Amino acid sequence: MTSHRSAPFKALLLLWLAGNGLRLTILAIPPVLALIIVDLKLSGTEVGILNAIPVFLFALVAVPGSLLIARVGAVPALIIGLLIAAAGSALRGFASDPWLLYVTTIVMAAGIAVMQPSLPPTVRQWAPDRIGFATAVYTNGLLCGEIFPVAFAGVILSLLAGSWRASLVFWSIPLVLIALVIFWFQPGGKGAPVSRPREWMPAWRDPLLWKVGIIMSAANQLYFCTNAFLPGYLLQTGRTDLIGPALTALNVGQLPASFILLAMASRWERKKWPLLAAVAIGLTGISGTLAFTGGWSVVTSAALVGFSCAITLTLVLALPALLIAPDDVPRMSAGVFTLGYGFAMIMSILGGIAWDISGKAIFAFLPVTLWLLPAVVLILITDFSRRRA
Repeated sequence: MTSHRSAPFKALLLLWLAGNGLRLTILAIPPVLALIIVDLKLSGTEVGILNAIPVFLFALVAVPGSLLIARVGAVPALIIGLLIAAAGSALRGFASDPWLLYVTTIVMAAGIAVMQPSLPPTVRQWAPDRIGFATAVYTNGLLCGEIFPVAFAGVILSLLAGSWRASLVFWSIPLVLIALVIFWFQPGGKGAPVSRPREWMPAWRDPLLWKVGIIMSAANQLYFCTNAFLPGYLLQTGRTDLIGPALTALNVGQLPASFILLAMASRWERKKWPLLAAVAIGLTGISGTLAFTGGWSVVTSAALVGFSCAITLTLVLALPALLIAPDDVPRMSAGVFTLGYGFAMIMSILGGIAWDISGKAIFAFLPVTLWLLPAVVLILITDFSRRRA
């Protein structure tokens, strides 16, 4: 990192911590989902809805998040989002029925939805000459935030007497700490100048916005739906012993991709072939997860899914800052998040419905797999080589 002088270590560290905050509370659910299903008696459709709520809010609140950025600036919006997400996550632990769980999940997801469009302009503000590298750094933090709740679930649950409620409260604490650290140690200090873009509404008629958003949605829905439906699938096939290892592999599998991109982001950031290769790896991984029965085969296939999603997400997150004018980055990012998570939400709900209609969790993955195909077409026809004025 010392070679990247335009992106000081402190700024990169704060971006990495902010990336963690994007996922810690979301991924606190999958390791305890089986406990929640039993305790609150959730159906397959209700599991699909629970999985879809964060994705839906990421889509719904992205544009209001862009408006907040225009009013208060990217860094203050990031801090506000962290605190809202922490509050919602802690309140989930007190939910006594599915509806209260839904409402508190909405609050948590709204906070994260505000954070997401604030990070691309923050990257440009703190590391203007190393956008690809700084994006890879905060994406690495995001991926670590996906891994920690899964990897440490067993330890945390044992310390909390197996309570899924206490576990959800526990994972809200780091978000408060991250917000405080960013507030006190942001580059330029608390009195740093605040950049406020003039425009906040995405240009919905822009074909590039739709292309990038749909490509992002392919990775989003593959990742979130695999996290949501894989435990149910393994439960139905009598392989509950693989739930923990497979979810861990799904998330840990993203780390090698992230570290590769830390080294290669500048070389790959405008190329098509890494995105096409990532989709192919994702298709291979999801096919193997469902086709194989051996423990190592399932775990390895789940890791391939995670690897694929990490490559796609990191490269796509950098595109707004690379392809459009600086003042348009927040609203372009908000539009990309709206489409990227909106389509992912639809796939999650369709997957839950397919599960309930068929009675078999394996059919939840049918719409998820089919949605990867439009992404391939759009990658092939989109020009990533030029920055627009």
